[in-house]
Amino acid sequence: MKLNKWTVGLAAVGAISLSSAVQAEETEMNVVNSLTSGTTISGYVSTAFSYNFNTASPSGSPNLAFGDPTDRADATGTGKANGFALDVINLTIEKPLDESEWAAGYKAEFLFGPDASAIGTSSIGQLNSSAGTSVTGGSDFGIKQAYVNVRAPIGNGLEFKMGVFDTIIGYEAFNYPDNPNYTRSLGWSIEPTQHTGLLMSYQINDIVSVSAGIAETVTPIINNRPSYTGTDSAKGQWDLTYMGAVAVTAPEDMGALAGSTLYAGALYGRTGSDTFGGGGNQASYYLGATLATGIEGLSVGGALDYLALNNNATGAGAAGLTGSTWAAGIYASFQATAKLSLHGRGEYGRSNSGFDAVPTDNAPGEAWEGTLTAQYDLWQNVISRLEFRWDNRNYGPNFGDANQG
Repeated sequence: MKLNKWTVGLAAVGAISLSSAVQAEETEMNVVNSLTSGTTISGYVSTAFSYNFNTASPSGSPNLAFGDPTDRADATGTGKANGFALDVINLTIEKPLDESEWAAGYKAEFLFGPDASAIGTSSIGQLNSSAGTSVTGGSDFGIKQAYVNVRAPIGNGLEFKMGVFDTIIGYEAFNYPDNPNYTRSLGWSIEPTQHTGLLMSYQINDIVSVSAGIAETVTPIINNRPSYTGTDSAKGQWDLTYMGAVAVTAPEDMGALAGSTLYAGALYGRTGSDTFGGGGNQASYYLGATLATGIEGLSVGGALDYLALNNNATGAGAAGLTGSTWAAGIYASFQATAKLSLHGRGEYGRSNSGFDAVPTDNAPGEAWEGTLTAQYDLWQNVISRLEFRWDNRNYGPNFGDANQG
């Protein structure tokens, strides 16, 4: 399968001071300024045109090949094929931490448009009571992040986030401008995305930083709770999800490798309630690196994702998915001119027996993809991309179908 894509996105528009739009007496202005001091408003709009070079119907095409950020976006994989599409509108309101020893802030990141519901952060009240899954087709609104952020003067400063936050593993991100390519990777399809919980971060020195946290479940559903049925019901809601990561950055005295980063992370927890067949234990492991090459403008990277799922569901409709799947990818980026950059990605993924995505002969499922992207920043705050993607697989429309996250 060969795809050609073009997308235009509006990147962050920067800080907007509320006081600049308010006319009031000086005393009132001082109150407004004190309330909005340090608060920024930013966002972007992502749109695209996609064309499928296959002569056959694209109904079996992988969702990720058309820019759908998760497999939940469109079960047929045709939602953005052969035409124009609105991806998502992002609006972020944030008060970052200042430089004081005791500091507090917050971040509220909202999504609007077709991909907003695809991220799957519907609150627990929006669950489908018969299937136990998030309702993803009924609303073009989603909460990507919403947390309170504080720092305590412990050592170099210990930071806490509590609320809904991005997962700590993965090479790529949900937000379109943050990725080197428009379409998502195979690795993205088997990674968790968001969590509701508490995350702690600490910068040990200029080289090493660590993070650790707990969350309700590995799923993005806000306020979801782990629960069990049958003989395991007494385990209750305190079987939480645990996560940790470490990043090592090469110092300036390492010459050509200065700035290179090695990242490792792991996550283990419940996928949700097994009452509706969606429960089980999930372990995710990630290893990634970005390397400076010493060649001006050229950087390379790599990522390895591994997912192990043990679905011990016992309720009605329980699928009982058990097995593992993994994906390995390489990345390369070259800044050719001040406005033109070139990006490439190649991946291989393997889904072992036990997943329902595997062919009926129980042979391992395999997937390959290659993506080439040319980005030209003609206008300020506008990203224009022309992208070609090739996909090949021996099973199903979606790599990582067994991912419950």
